[in-house]
Amino acid sequence: MEKLSLEARLRAEVVSFSGHASFYANDFKGNVIAVNAHEQFEAASAIKVFILAEFFRQVHEGRLDRLRLLTYDKENFVTGSGLLRHLEPGTALSAENLARMMIIISDNIATNMLIDLLGLENINRTIESLGFTSTTLHNKIDFDRYERLGTTTPRDYGVYFEKLREGLLIAPEISREMLDVFKKQQYNRMLTKDFPQYYLDSEDTGDEELIAVASKSGSMDAARNDGGIVFTPYGSYVIVIFTKHFKDPLYYNDHESYIYGARASRLIFNQYLALKGKFE
Repeated sequence: MEKLSLEARLRAEVVSFSGHASFYANDFKGNVIAVNAHEQFEAASAIKVFILAEFFRQVHEGRLDRLRLLTYDKENFVTGSGLLRHLEPGTALSAENLARMMIIISDNIATNMLIDLLGLENINRTIESLGFTSTTLHNKIDFDRYERLGTTTPRDYGVYFEKLREGLLIAPEISREMLDVFKKQQYNRMLTKDFPQYYLDSEDTGDEELIAVASKSGSMDAARNDGGIVFTPYGSYVIVIFTKHFKDPLYYNDHESYIYGARASRLIFNQYLALKGKFE
């Protein structure tokens, strides 16, 4: 491997990181970066993308009415990310709105309600049928009972977004709808922290939004993960960054996983733009 290849530079970016990092990226021009991409990682909330796939599969096949109302009650309560834990039990939401909350604000209660609705075995069956043989949803979210939520590999996660980009996840129209949900996702700090923010926010600048991201992150004590699609004027690429075995279990914006992950993401971003739509 050349000392200044993109893969070598990625490894150099995280040489001071206390944990273990893995990368997967695809520019759809024949260049794929895979660093430790076959390793198993705790997915944390990244597993929610696979639950979303099962939701849309059941909707697409006519087995689930997306407008079906579900009521949040106290038995559904779980701590962690999301809005529902701050609302009073008795709130009714459509299955579709729960699915959107699960992704856009990573709502844990919405996730558990969807797992109950869709069926854990059905979710795992769909994961396998879509070809993600290294991915498993192990249980609902319950930090008192379970030490893990789901496991996957950076390669499986990357291929998920490749299929989504190509319209091959469930059906073309479903892939487009799912992409729209992922573009609204609010927690993409690892991917975008070091991006030029000017190009990400047309509402504040008034100019055309040149860069967009469709992604889903995940964080637990054992993991800080992020992955998705970056859209640019030269095309789009898939990027996945998973981390584990770091020293600091606390949750905050300047966690070293976000710092080193963001450096790696910016490196890939710069290379893609400099070469006008490819990595090499």
